[in-house]
Amino acid sequence: MASSLAISFNSSKWNPQSLSSVFFPTIHPNKTLSFPLHPFKPNSLNIYCSPSLPTSSYLIPDLDKTQEKEEDESDERPLHQTWRQIQGCHDWQGLLDPTIHPNLRREIIRYGEFAQSCYDSFDFDPHSKYCGTCKYPPSIFFRKLNMDRRGYFLTRYLYATSHINLPNFFRKSKLTSVWSNHANWMGYVAVATDPDEIRRLGRRDIVVAWRGTVSYLEWIQDLKDFLRPAHFRPDALIKVESGFYDIYTQKERSCDYCTFSAREQVLAEIKRLIETYRGEQLSITITGHSLGAALALLNAYDIAEMKLNLLDNGPKIPITVFSFSGPRVGNLKFKERCDKLGVKVLRVINVHDKVPTVPGILANEKFWCQKYLEEAMSFPWSYAHVGVELALDHTHSPFLKDTKDIICSHNLEAHLHLLDGYNGRGSTFESVTQRDIALVNKSSNFLREEFGVPAYWWQEENKGMVFRERDGRWVVPERAVVEAPPPDTAHHFQEVMLQLAQSSLKAL
Repeated sequence: MASSLAISFNSSKWNPQSLSSVFFPTIHPNKTLSFPLHPFKPNSLNIYCSPSLPTSSYLIPDLDKTQEKEEDESDERPLHQTWRQIQGCHDWQGLLDPTIHPNLRREIIRYGEFAQSCYDSFDFDPHSKYCGTCKYPPSIFFRKLNMDRRGYFLTRYLYATSHINLPNFFRKSKLTSVWSNHANWMGYVAVATDPDEIRRLGRRDIVVAWRGTVSYLEWIQDLKDFLRPAHFRPDALIKVESGFYDIYTQKERSCDYCTFSAREQVLAEIKRLIETYRGEQLSITITGHSLGAALALLNAYDIAEMKLNLLDNGPKIPITVFSFSGPRVGNLKFKERCDKLGVKVLRVINVHDKVPTVPGILANEKFWCQKYLEEAMSFPWSYAHVGVELALDHTHSPFLKDTKDIICSHNLEAHLHLLDGYNGRGSTFESVTQRDIALVNKSSNFLREEFGVPAYWWQEENKGMVFRERDGRWVVPERAVVEAPPPDTAHHFQEVMLQLAQSSLKAL
């Protein structure tokens, strides 16, 4: 292995711009760059250039070995012994302050990467006839995203009809011949199947990942701030935002992908998996970013309300939501009902992101008189966040630009970067897990220029075009037809309704 070149600057005055021009005039494909994990200190900057690393360029901060050792020593018990606390059984008390528990940090990032995979695999290109689909079939999904060692098996894709009142959220092709005129891919359901991963987790985990919006924030303008009854139980006072409700519940019978609503698809699949692994220790973890975070919460509430997590003569299956940059979903009654049902929600936000502040600008959980507004005045624009908030601040990271760009502050990869360096309120940013900082610029231009990472670099080679030898033309290749919801969906959803009816009768 070729030796690395270390360059130290001990001057108290240095110019980052001149540093970039001298040492990073170009990015060479046979070199990778790694940078220190700890915050910038002008009198001590170390840059390591090694040509012996893999050719796919990445930037990894130089981990402080002492810090790594201290983290390992502070984690006295492995995850399989503490997973219930990590999943929020005590609302994460003592795990976030004065510093975040190492197991919790790793698990939040891990579930965030499931949410990120929905962006990395989604076809946003309006010039593609496959716009609005997942680029990969389920059988190779995790392999294509370098997640095949996670120990999960993808069991089902989720779709929603795009004919609802959120036009800026759904992506549609500009072509006339397209895969579907009605549907958009919304995420997936997966389950832990690898024996080693199940042992590490301490249970078999069912994960649901919902797609949000990586850079298009125009959907916020579509929100009508209109609450409607959820109707998942006979209580019209429990209300949710109408646009979120429509994405989750509406169907299009003329479309193979939307014959069943997203709600029916996901409930049927979770019911099937619970029956498949009956008798095992299970957990249900739901994640999403942006609008996907709203769907994650609505989905978690629905599972609990439909009593899917209640087993005969067995413990309740815990339901946890790891939410990133999520808006408010429902009113105060909705929040109180989620709390009563035991739905655990950890909301990760950037304090400079505006999405978590809507809807509910006129009345929200911060208003001391919110309960009075809802109960005495039936105020129609009252919203409340659910769960525990973990607030991050991108200005604390020495790797990120000090920008007011709303797309940057909302970016999911930036949130995962901030989680990597978060060490408690008021603490200095120090990266812990060696998470690659180049990931931040996948779909943004958030990293400081001196790191030499191109903006918006995540894309298919040649934007998915391939060379067709028989006629010497570049074309978009045909994709395998993705299976529509399987024929047993109706059966499993009927089982969901039957279980709810039986539970209701027992409660009488």
